[in-house]
Amino acid sequence: MVTFALAWLRLELRRHGRSLVVLALLVAFATCAVLTAVAGARRGDTAEQRLRERTAPADLVVLPNDPAFDYGTLRALPGVEAVGAFVNTEVAVEGLPTAQGPVYLVPAGDEVMRTVERPVVLDGRLADPARVDEAVVTPNFVASYGLGVGDTVTFLLHTPEGMDAAVTGDAQVRPAGPRVRARIVGVVRSMWFSDSPGYRGGLVTSPALFARYGPNLTGVRGSVQTAAFVRLAGGATAVPAFTSAMTEATKRSDIDVWNLGESTPLIQKTTNFEAGGLLAFALAALLAAVVLVGQSLARHAGTAVDDLHVLRALGLPPRHAVLAGSAAPTVAAAAGGAVGVAGAVAASAALPIGSAAALEPAPGVDADWLVLGAGWGCAVLLVAAGTATVLLVALRRRGQVASARRSAVALAAARVGLPVPVVVGTRFALEAGQGRAAVPVRPALLAAITGVLGIVAVSTFSAGVADATTNLARFGQTYGLESPLGADGQDMPAVAGVVGAVAADPDVVGLNDARVGVAESGTRTVRLYTYDPVGAPIDVVLTAGRMPVAATEIVLGPHTASVLGAGVGSTTELTGTKGPRRVTVTGIGFVPAGERNFYFDGGWLTPAGYTEMFDGFESHQLQIALRDGADLASVTARLERATASLVADGGLAFEPPMPPGEIAQVRGVRNLPLLLGVFLAALAVGAVGHALTVAVRRRRHDVAVLRALGMTGAQCRAVVTTQATVLTLVGLVFGVPLGLALGRTVWRLVADYTPLAYHPRPRCGRCWRWVPRRWSSPTSSRPGPRAERAGCPSATSYERSDQ
Repeated sequence: MVTFALAWLRLELRRHGRSLVVLALLVAFATCAVLTAVAGARRGDTAEQRLRERTAPADLVVLPNDPAFDYGTLRALPGVEAVGAFVNTEVAVEGLPTAQGPVYLVPAGDEVMRTVERPVVLDGRLADPARVDEAVVTPNFVASYGLGVGDTVTFLLHTPEGMDAAVTGDAQVRPAGPRVRARIVGVVRSMWFSDSPGYRGGLVTSPALFARYGPNLTGVRGSVQTAAFVRLAGGATAVPAFTSAMTEATKRSDIDVWNLGESTPLIQKTTNFEAGGLLAFALAALLAAVVLVGQSLARHAGTAVDDLHVLRALGLPPRHAVLAGSAAPTVAAAAGGAVGVAGAVAASAALPIGSAAALEPAPGVDADWLVLGAGWGCAVLLVAAGTATVLLVALRRRGQVASARRSAVALAAARVGLPVPVVVGTRFALEAGQGRAAVPVRPALLAAITGVLGIVAVSTFSAGVADATTNLARFGQTYGLESPLGADGQDMPAVAGVVGAVAADPDVVGLNDARVGVAESGTRTVRLYTYDPVGAPIDVVLTAGRMPVAATEIVLGPHTASVLGAGVGSTTELTGTKGPRRVTVTGIGFVPAGERNFYFDGGWLTPAGYTEMFDGFESHQLQIALRDGADLASVTARLERATASLVADGGLAFEPPMPPGEIAQVRGVRNLPLLLGVFLAALAVGAVGHALTVAVRRRRHDVAVLRALGMTGAQCRAVVTTQATVLTLVGLVFGVPLGLALGRTVWRLVADYTPLAYHPRPRCGRCWRWVPRRWSSPTSSRPGPRAERAGCPSATSYERSDQ
């Protein structure tokens, strides 16, 4: 049996060498695509865990808001493994923009990057804690600025007095202190020292910089305060016990604590989403491979059936015939699979994708032999089993006459008297035929439907991604500028005059005078904002309920509500500087994103509710909504001039709000649906093209008979055109509605998973034109507006949706 199979293999290689090469290339392409996606999903899904295992991540960050705070108190608490103090201050770097702050932070001791947040070193080494002239950077810094290991940077420090002035909001203060030249000695990564999507990268100085120039970094009055990483023996589960012990030891309940463990599920959620996207891509690629490679196998097996049937008549056992016919495709699959594995290893250098790429502890080429080995074996087995099945079925059916199934659509076309080419083309598209003229109709129809479905679904999903990445209101940012009015309980002079000057600008359509306080829930801290409109209110994005109107009411961010187990109508206890207060949750919505909270983490209070809970504020902000179409640069310059005479040292700084990192995360996966659409389109084109080619080849006898009966060459071409048109129409009729439903469903799942607000855009109820969207008012639980579009003849209107 083996000898015969080898002899048949040599014969097949000589007769059908080219088709076997094509088969091998198809297998290689499909194997490479599928294994790259699966290995990338597995790598991205474990990136965060592997980075934690190789570093010493902090469990929380403590921000005491006290320049004289003694961190030795924290080190003495039970269960504390390490405490690393740092200064999160803006240090200018000569020649680099400061909009995002090139300097990540300045360690205030040698524990940072050694006993806590000890990073993996991707290139070079860590900075010497005794040398002021050394620093390390994150990977995006190298990509953004072109500066890496061996390059030098110059830090431009303020004078101590200048730092105080800069912190109080004087945008005109320029660094006039020491110039410190430092060499980049390493590229590092840890859980904290990682690059979020969209971030240009950061630089971390040596602790020696703080030791030598401490007053230049913190100011004379300690305007810039230190914070500390804390690593606990019990990990994130020990944070509540640590918080209680810290409150008791310091006699303070207002110390801000960032529980970094709470971000772990959020990070894992993002990487899981990205991994799921890659697995969906792998599934689509596998589907395309099954159809395309399966048709190639069917064609190859069909050429061997006639010869094998003759040998069967001479006494060749069925299993010998199947083994011999499967040998050549199996060898081609083994060779193609090997090439595909090599391609997947090479492509691994570009993986993982999205936020997981910023957490990968060992970027570069990676060979996941569990996935690659299993994938190669599955490719070979699938081809061998598929070929064997096709041969076995074909050999058994040889000589049998199958009853022909007639298409009702083709019969209807004939009954209504459509032209002959149209009727024949419709039958070619919908009827498989019999004998040598039989063609694979169902795979072609399925492929056409799947291709259209995929393209429509991808387009629908991509439209949602495009809208989310360009519309900050989806993430709760309904205002265009913000400005600091005070910090640590101290307001700037002439705050009322500043607010009035800003409100008088013609492009300002809404203001919120927000004070920010930090409350304690017993398990975590919650950053609370006041909703205190000045004139017209800014819009707030609510996902449920309404804004608070009483002092005992509150709106919580989705993540905060989830952590606290709260929902609309429930009550929860929060402790501010004035003691515990019980508040009722009236809504779930987004809050302003800041350096210390996400847009889905925090809450809104009324001014009266804030006053009952706090006797000061962590910060005081002015949030400014602008007219649609307003030029941001012009408005900013105008507001700075308007406030220059009201505030000492040059006026206020007006800046756009910090864009949420989730925007970049959504943007990071937008290429996957496009690639998915390409694969499904290739499936449709390949399957339909194959069906047309096979139909012309196998039914040329039928066409010749029609030619003999008087059909012209143009009519024969019309037969093929009709066949292609019918296949396309079937794909459109079934694929478009299914694609719209699938695209919307997937996008809604993504919107809930991110999270982001996805309210349908309203239409006028009478003229069906789009109307501008507003999100909510203090008492509204639905997105507005309710009035018809200007110029509509309708006397009344109601909100319709295209979703």
